[in-house]
Amino acid sequence: MTTGTTSTIAVFAATGSQGGAVTDALLAHGVTVRALLRDITSDKARALAERGAELAKIDVHDARSLASALEGVDAFWFMTTPPGGMQDADTEGETAQGIALADAAVAAKVPHIVFSSVGGADRDSHVPHFDSKRLVEQHLATLGVRTTIIRPVFFTDNFRWFAPTIEDGALVLRLPFPDGITLQMIAARDVGAIAARALLDPEAVPDELEIAGDALTGSEIAAAFAAKTGMPAHYEALPLSVMDGQGDMQAMFRWFAETPAYQADLEQVRHIAPDTWTLAEWLEAVDFTPAS
Repeated sequence: MTTGTTSTIAVFAATGSQGGAVTDALLAHGVTVRALLRDITSDKARALAERGAELAKIDVHDARSLASALEGVDAFWFMTTPPGGMQDADTEGETAQGIALADAAVAAKVPHIVFSSVGGADRDSHVPHFDSKRLVEQHLATLGVRTTIIRPVFFTDNFRWFAPTIEDGALVLRLPFPDGITLQMIAARDVGAIAARALLDPEAVPDELEIAGDALTGSEIAAAFAAKTGMPAHYEALPLSVMDGQGDMQAMFRWFAETPAYQADLEQVRHIAPDTWTLAEWLEAVDFTPAS
């Protein structure tokens, strides 16, 4: 990985899940990270500073603060999420956030932008928080700046919340999509590693890349939990109606069943990042233990 010509890389939301993974990967390569944060006084922010990161306080609604924070950096990574979370997702706010960050990078003359979007954003998924990211992608394409689009699939880390439950001495995994359909997934840690590769060695990563580390059916996911815990496990598909009232998430799980949904090339991803985790490797790394 090339680092010789890269001195400082800006990372938006560097204390978050994705931003933290990107920051970890960059710091591991000895790169100076400028962490763009709303709050530079938090415990997580102070921990980054202790590891050598520069802290820059920003307000995504203040173009001057953004451009100032990006002055002099060699590359910039950012991602977007709907403000306020996924319940009643503010997708218009998400797109506006992404456009503001992209425009600030251009104003600061940043030579390379890496944007973490989502798998399927380029394929008319009709999932609201995918479409909002697609609008950011399209805006970036108009700016005349070198851009790499990384599109992660379903986060393996989501199984912290979608974890199986213990019922009568066995694990039961329930998700609202049919068994027999593979779900591609990737760990946030690996999103960081691949983003770092794109930032430090742009020629090694395509301008647009969908990324995954594993692809498993519901029953295969349950089997991975069984192998880790030593407990019997099985999968039960829930009806999509369990997500009534959660329109954005319901649209996403509906899309999962409309194969092919995610379309990452796992072999290509492993060529770029050979130690990308499978679900089983993620379970070992986090030392998953089912809640009693």
